[in-house]
Amino acid sequence: MAKAYIDPSPTNFQAFKDLPRDEPIHMLNLLRYRELAEYPQGHEHHGNGWTGRRAYEEYGKTSHAIFAGVGGKVVWRGAFQTMVTGPEPDDKVWHDGFVAEYPNSGAFFAMIKDPDYQLAVVNRTAALLDSRLMRFKPGEAGGGFG
Repeated sequence: MAKAYIDPSPTNFQAFKDLPRDEPIHMLNLLRYRELAEYPQGHEHHGNGWTGRRAYEEYGKTSHAIFAGVGGKVVWRGAFQTMVTGPEPDDKVWHDGFVAEYPNSGAFFAMIKDPDYQLAVVNRTAALLDSRLMRFKPGEAGGGFG
């Protein structure tokens, strides 16, 4: 399997921080779950037999109030069906994807710095085999491709 990505690299996170902070942002999330969640030894959910998907559901449950509290909302969600353009399916199968909207990047920073969010994110880390998180400037919806 190709390299997995769960957390941002320092270089990628700096590029995120260098972008404008005062405009709405969309964050595309692509998720590939572990068969079984991998919690650290001593964590309350370690050894509970949860699937990666179940651990990610716990992340959603425990982080939702913080996400909503900074003005975040999910504007699109979908379940992966097949790769049309990209690597062969055996190489990269995403289980789920969604787009989270934030009023600005400051809201995203406030969320990830929140102590309760930092406790919740352990569920995300335990859940994911691989992921992608990409920032987009929202554009106009509707119409054609161009």
